[in-house]
Parts: sequence; structure tokens; C-alpha cells
Amino acid sequence: MANGLEGVIAAETVLSHADGERGIIWVRGHTIPDLVAQGFEAAVALMWEGFAGEDLTRTGMIDALGAGRTLAFSRLGDWLPTATRREPLEATRLLLAAVPDESTPAQIAAALPVGIAALIRSRDGKSPVAPDPSLTTAADFLRMIAGVAGKEGFAQALDAYMTTVIDNGLSASTFAARVIISTRASLASAVLGAYGAFTGALHGGAPGLALDLLDEIANSGEDVDATIERKLAAGERLMGFGHRVFRVRDPRADMLRAALLRLDPDRPRLAFAQRVERAAVARLERRKPGRRLEANIEMDAALLLDAIALPRGAFTPVFAMARAPAWIAHALEQRRSGRMIRPASAYVGPVPA
Repeated sequence: MANGLEGVIAAETVLSHADGERGIIWVRGHTIPDLVAQGFEAAVALMWEGFAGEDLTRTGMIDALGAGRTLAFSRLGDWLPTATRREPLEATRLLLAAVPDESTPAQIAAALPVGIAALIRSRDGKSPVAPDPSLTTAADFLRMIAGVAGKEGFAQALDAYMTTVIDNGLSASTFAARVIISTRASLASAVLGAYGAFTGALHGGAPGLALDLLDEIANSGEDVDATIERKLAAGERLMGFGHRVFRVRDPRADMLRAALLRLDPDRPRLAFAQRVERAAVARLERRKPGRRLEANIEMDAALLLDAIALPRGAFTPVFAMARAPAWIAHALEQRRSGRMIRPASAYVGPVPA
């Protein structure tokens, strides 16, 4: 039996493909660099084509998501007063739980940027800022947080991040969305369940932890190599290194590193992160000869989100904001099969007398 369903084919999909041995990710026949060049809304239109409409375009998706943000803003009172007292990770779960079952794909996806921006502001004692439906998701999200247009380059960097991480094959959260929708539950329920799976430290909850690792090493007073060796000797996991699928460097990490360099090539934290990365990769290779464990996407994702001044507690919700269109696309694809996902289990418990 495959541990963790390793290598088990659980779905056929036209949406995305991840080849961990070759370091490849395709989204509906497009590479990640190709998607980044077109922008987030174009990537959403590509993923939703045939599932949430026909002949979808970037312009049409900007309009649909903009209208969805306007609707989401009108519903903030349904959940924000209660959620403000919670940490962002938990508050975002309340946000999604408040999305009505009859919501369209665009309305579900648009609820996240409005809600997360409102949560960030409310935690600072500020009132929510109404969306501008004419803007892209990234630009409007940053504007709703700051109250004014974001700094030059910030929206482009966030758009590149969101497009880069939009999908990655049949991850745990994507599979959760497919399982839930297969029971004929609502699309909103499928996205809520996907988010629940996503929040774990082994999945979407890792970006903030990768930054915590950098801070711990920087503040330890020890040499970088000595700190890493001590953590490995204690059996601790280095957050930001290694990936369940990718056995080589995650190709998305290079896209995020490029976006970060365009934003701020002289950022001191990036230079320190590169130093930690080199030391960690060398130590890991020494401990596990023949198995090269590269830095994964979480390190560069955390550095980029930090560079555009997003609070660390919001890193995972923002990651979910980028990934939600893929959960929706996979759920809609699964719904077409009409078959409930119901795997078997091997009983290894006691036998009745």
C-alpha cells in the first residue's frame, strides 16, 4: 500500500501537471513563466475556461472579479466583527464559511482579497476600504490594505507571486476540494475545505515559518553553519527546504526570486537568505548523500511577501487567495464526473473473537 497515497493516480485532469523529477509545472499546457507574463487574471481565465464559462479573457476576468469584490465588501458585516478577534489564519476560515452556497466562482475567489485586506486593517484599528472593481486583484488588494495605491512595483510583484503559485497538481488542498465537491456539496464548501487542508505547516502554512527560520538563525548569535548543524542534529526540520514532489529545485522558486530581484535587488534579507540556503543545502547533502534537498518555494515566497510589506500572519491567507481559483477549477472538473470519491482502506485492527 502506498504510504500517503504516494504515486496513486486519483484523478484525470486537464488543469495542471507537476513533474518533480524534472522540475516542471504546466497549467493547461502553459509554463509558469508564460502565465506570469500574461498576469493573474489571464491565468484564472485559462483555468476556468470551459468550467466557469466560455471564451474567457483577462479583461472579462478583471471585470468579473471586480464585481465579486464589490459584492464581498457589502457582506463584510456578516463575519468581520467576529473574525477581527481571531488570528488571520483562523479569521480567514470564518471569512470563507460566510460565503453563501449559491456564490459563483468569481464571487468565491473575490471574497478572499476583500476579506483579508479588511482583516489586516481591522487588526490595526482601521475601517475597511471599498474595492475598485476596475483594478487587477493584486493592485486592488494592496490598495484596500493601504488605503491608497500601492508603492511602485508592489502590485507587479504580488501579481507575479499569485500567478506563480496558482496551481501545483493534485496537492492535499486540491484533493480535498475534489473529495468535497464529489459528494455534491456546494462549491463554496469545497473551497472552505480546501483552505482547511491548506493551513497545515506541511502545506500552505509554511511561508511564514520559513521567515521565522531566517530570523532565528540571524538572532542566534551563532555562525550560520553551526546553527543549521545544531538544528539538524536535534532532528528539527528546516522550513523552506525539501518538497514532497520536487526532487530538484522547485521551478517556481526561481520565478519568485526573479520578481524579488526586480523589486529590490539590494535587499539585505535576500542576501542573508541566499547564504542560509547555500549552507543548508550543503549540510543536507552531507547528511543524505545522493539526495539533494533544495530550497523550496516557501523561502522565496516569504521574502517576496515580506518585501511588499504584508504582515507575516497574513502570508498563508494571501497564498490561499492565489490558490483559490485552482481549487475552484479542480472542483468544477471533478463535479463533471458525477462520481463520489470513496477509496477503500485496509483494516489492520483486532479481529472479533
